[in-house]
Amino acid sequence: MIKSMTGYGRAREMLNKRDITVEVRSVNNRYLDCTVKMPRMYSFAEDAVKQHVQKAISRGKVDVFITVDASAADVAKVTVNRELAAQYASALSELAEVCGTESHVTPEQLSRFPDVLTVTKADEDLETVSADLCAVLDEALAAYNTMRAVEGAKLAEDIGNRLTYIENYTSQVEERSPQTVAEYRAKLTARMQEVLQSTTIDEQRILTEAAIYADKVAVDEETVRLRSHVAQLRTMIASDEPMGRKMDFLIQEVNRESNTIGSKCNDVAIAQVVVGLKAEVEKMREQVQNVE
Repeated sequence: MIKSMTGYGRAREMLNKRDITVEVRSVNNRYLDCTVKMPRMYSFAEDAVKQHVQKAISRGKVDVFITVDASAADVAKVTVNRELAAQYASALSELAEVCGTESHVTPEQLSRFPDVLTVTKADEDLETVSADLCAVLDEALAAYNTMRAVEGAKLAEDIGNRLTYIENYTSQVEERSPQTVAEYRAKLTARMQEVLQSTTIDEQRILTEAAIYADKVAVDEETVRLRSHVAQLRTMIASDEPMGRKMDFLIQEVNRESNTIGSKCNDVAIAQVVVGLKAEVEKMREQVQNVE
């Protein structure tokens, strides 16, 4: 079943002591435009995130929001600058000698001096972090695609109803079109009788004029193509593949055939049918703009 281009999905997991939250949302767009917003320190995973999005989504304006609470995963490492500490201890002993007092240098004293103790964060495994982010992203994409499928089912139902209306209008055109030729022939005969009065009417001339008119207003080819386009559109809305662009193209063709029928048939009844037909085509075109 077709999917909508608009949707939202969210997932949250605690992986390797990191609290990861991913949100995915999208709106209509002609092509795929993916924007990833995440903490700068995790920007190394942006390409991997975009690749996962591209596998799940073919088009739309997609925004991915990633937040990470890694406070539980922070492992601090304290190192001692032994050489610097020794120099501070030597300097303190020298000061004690200058003052004529005994030196009582303690570790607590030395720890207060700059750069004697250095606190650093343990190196992270970038591949593991990237894999964790993408794992949560996949969960968010699954929820996102579920929502899009639900919306897509509603779109498919509405488009299917529009196609039924179009088929009904096409049947009305096919039924009415031969009648217009017969009515034209009757009007032509009456007019010639009125003009010529008692003069004998050339029946062959009437037949020729009616044939020319019938050929001019014939819409058989247009209605056949209309039915073909409708059949293709029904197949597309049942497909699991992205069909939005193809459907949009076919709807343009349906609109073109409708315009041709309207221009060929100088008949009030058919003109009214064409108005209804074009209204359904326009409504369907608006809905297809939401299809992936």
